[in-house]
Amino acid sequence: MTQVDFYILPDTTLEARLGFACRLAETIARKGFRLHLHAEDEAMAADLDERLWIFRPDAYLPHALAGSEMAREVPVVIGWQGPPDPAEEHPQALLNLHPEIPEWFSRFERVAEIINQHQEVLVAKRACWQTYKQRGYPVKAHQLRS
Repeated sequence: MTQVDFYILPDTTLEARLGFACRLAETIARKGFRLHLHAEDEAMAADLDERLWIFRPDAYLPHALAGSEMAREVPVVIGWQGPPDPAEEHPQALLNLHPEIPEWFSRFERVAEIINQHQEVLVAKRACWQTYKQRGYPVKAHQLRS
């Protein structure tokens, strides 16, 4: 059964949320998981693509946008529309930055959700938490400090 982890940030900004998403993506990939990073829209996906190039000056996290040639070869694929392309190697983890739960989330071993203290994010992710719990998925919260 899919394990769901919520990471709760003390910050209110999108900047902090996306910065943490980059660090979490690196951690997930370092543990050997293939990751599908699910953005809210194409603009957020492009932003994440840029951030993953520069978030650590001393390292590079191989990644690509969904649908690109490189998506088959890298551990992190950034998408925003639908489930991962069947041609891509099967990702084991989903990092969901979309306000809603994708209907195809249960194909992943692990799902990560990031909450910050922005009111819209709080409302959306509370609803996600309740949905996962109502469906019987194991959910764990990780309260992060600044």
